[in-house]
Amino acid sequence: MKFLQNLAAHWKDNVLLRRILRNSGYLFSSNTVTMGLSMVQSILAARLLGVAGFGVLGAIVTFTTVVNKFTSFRMGELVIKFVGHHHEAHDRDRSAAIFRLALLTEVCASLLAFGLLCLLAPLGARYFSKDETLAPWFIVYGLTVLANLVAESSTGLLQLFDRFRRMAFLSILQALVTLAFILAAYWMETGLLGILVAYLAGKVTNALGLTVAALREAKRRWGSGWLRVPLAAVRSERRDLLNFAVSTNLSSSLSLVNKDSELLWVSFFCTPVQTGYYKLALALANLVQIPVAPLPQATYPELSRAVARKGWQDIRYILRQGSLLAGGFTLAAAVGLAVLGRPLISLFYGAEFLPGYPGLLALLAGYLVANTFYWARTALLSLNLPHIATRINLLVTTLKVAGVVILLPLIGYLGSAVMLAAGYFVGIGLSVMAVFRRIGRLESLEAQP
Repeated sequence: MKFLQNLAAHWKDNVLLRRILRNSGYLFSSNTVTMGLSMVQSILAARLLGVAGFGVLGAIVTFTTVVNKFTSFRMGELVIKFVGHHHEAHDRDRSAAIFRLALLTEVCASLLAFGLLCLLAPLGARYFSKDETLAPWFIVYGLTVLANLVAESSTGLLQLFDRFRRMAFLSILQALVTLAFILAAYWMETGLLGILVAYLAGKVTNALGLTVAALREAKRRWGSGWLRVPLAAVRSERRDLLNFAVSTNLSSSLSLVNKDSELLWVSFFCTPVQTGYYKLALALANLVQIPVAPLPQATYPELSRAVARKGWQDIRYILRQGSLLAGGFTLAAAVGLAVLGRPLISLFYGAEFLPGYPGLLALLAGYLVANTFYWARTALLSLNLPHIATRINLLVTTLKVAGVVILLPLIGYLGSAVMLAAGYFVGIGLSVMAVFRRIGRLESLEAQP
């Protein structure tokens, strides 16, 4: 009780933490509603498609996500870092120019991603869904890439200017649209194609909403002529922008192998049924991330501002209190899921999905570490250490690939769950050490006469 009282007092006294929790609260509320709707979506899709069809659905969605992220430069992170820096310095022209450059870069990357998706769809169908006739359906769902033409940059700008309530509304709207289409697909028994169209409709709704909201925010901040600000205004920063974008792209590409392509590894080495088990385990394990998932988005802009003004004590405070909050919740939620996991699977999904339970346990162990130190990567970026994040990702990815290649043929999808958890332990541990080492060094340099 005393701990909670002290925490409440700290929250009241610290403006940064209060703002982070307020913004996280908007996203938490939307995530809670969205996760509830998503679970209903998942249950309906699983019951309509069965274990194998559920696995194929996961392979198609993940394949599109991986191809899209392969060409991504994570423009949202670049927008927060560089636009945020110039916003703190009240430099409107440079802020507008960097956002405009981010939009143009993301458009090119998205078009490239869709082209690659169309080219690789037959291979995706052959090796991941185990059915070459499904290639057109990979392209159908791939239309989400075109809808998200500038979604990363738009999200970054909305985060930077604390438009989390608007983002929360769009997230709920996406879930509602998706659920409405899935209910129609379930009632009409349209099968896999109907479910894919439902996911597509929801993502298009969210992406267009983010884009419109971000363009309106840019006009409000920089005036109606912000698109005419010459890119030459940031010519002196070209190298820094390029280095940051390339580093985050490399880190993102490594994450594709390390974390984002989980279902594709299982699809490649195992059967669609094994993929279905793992998709279920991932869906249930993600429940522990409901309140934690918004924290990196809300924390990154605050960390970037704090670094710009050299507020090292503020940074330490944010990281420490954030870990206490996120870690405490995750531990309680993980224990609850471990106890109730089997009856929940049997009740809502059906007994045929019960072999996914061991994977849930392995994932919960990894998510406990990932959630507790949710700020590890964003802190590295705020401290201008994207190259460190990339090196750590490279190490973890190498270990992950070796482990997956060995374990998946031996123990099935469970091998991927075990290696994902192990990757979190190694990667996040190294990232946390690098963050505090960097902060200590900067504090020492500032203290020197």
